[in-house]
Amino acid sequence: MTGLPRIAITGASGLLGRALTPFLESRGYQVVPVSRRAMMGGIQWDPASGQLEKAAFEGLDGVIHLAGENIAEGRWSASRKRALRDSRIVPTTLLSEALARVEQPPRVLISASAIGIYGDRGDAIVDESSPPADDFLGTLGTAWEGAADAARAAGIRVVHPRLGIVLTPEGGALGKMLPTARLGLGGPLGNGQQWMSWIAIEDVLEVFARMLTDETLVGAVNVVAPNPVRNQEFAETLGRVLGRPALLPVPAFALRALFGEMADAALLSSTRVLPARLSDAGYTFREPTLEGALRQLLLGTGRDD
Repeated sequence: MTGLPRIAITGASGLLGRALTPFLESRGYQVVPVSRRAMMGGIQWDPASGQLEKAAFEGLDGVIHLAGENIAEGRWSASRKRALRDSRIVPTTLLSEALARVEQPPRVLISASAIGIYGDRGDAIVDESSPPADDFLGTLGTAWEGAADAARAAGIRVVHPRLGIVLTPEGGALGKMLPTARLGLGGPLGNGQQWMSWIAIEDVLEVFARMLTDETLVGAVNVVAPNPVRNQEFAETLGRVLGRPALLPVPAFALRALFGEMADAALLSSTRVLPARLSDAGYTFREPTLEGALRQLLLGTGRDD
């Protein structure tokens, strides 16, 4: 037996989960992965068939739920939309209902969400008080967060980190941009005027750790840096940090031809999000500016130089 606080993580093998696990362990937590595969010290589940060992969640200090298929992979066919929805709603409902029934439930469930819930807002400033959009991502996000209602009703503190574009060279949006940007071929998407709400992986990890213990953080919390930028500025800043030009824009029609509806919803939409609840909680961002974040992530310089 161990006296360390125990945190279960679904999606521990994903981009964020792989970074979060060692980070929390370095902070004195014991991480218990929740996986479809049987593993030593882990919890096995199969959301598609409704299989989950409820007893394994007894006495946990917290649960972080990250599972869900990547929104920005491929065109949104009817079957793809169904898969995106099912990979979020079904596991979240199963987990939430299981946690609501255990005798010693965790104090907190951190159930991931995303700023896509706000939709395309142009130049308007968005915070957690803004309503969800009436489109695919807006309705998906609302249902995804609502799937945790059973845990909420059972008195568990439920937090929904609405994640922006998480910057890490290990993958995600930045990982996809780097090969072309390093060749000097990076450029804006469409007209480049859409707002991008980003956050460095280091701050994401710090925010999740804060959510585990800060009881003032409840419900939706925007996990974005306080300085969103337009897509044009993002491309130019990335090029400057890499010492490369950013001269090759990708026309909107080409993105729509490749990705259909997903291009407008995930690549060309403009969402200028501010982290109001993190600011109210007194969180200090380690990487508040894009150039500083990119220099730290890609060159290992910036904050203390």
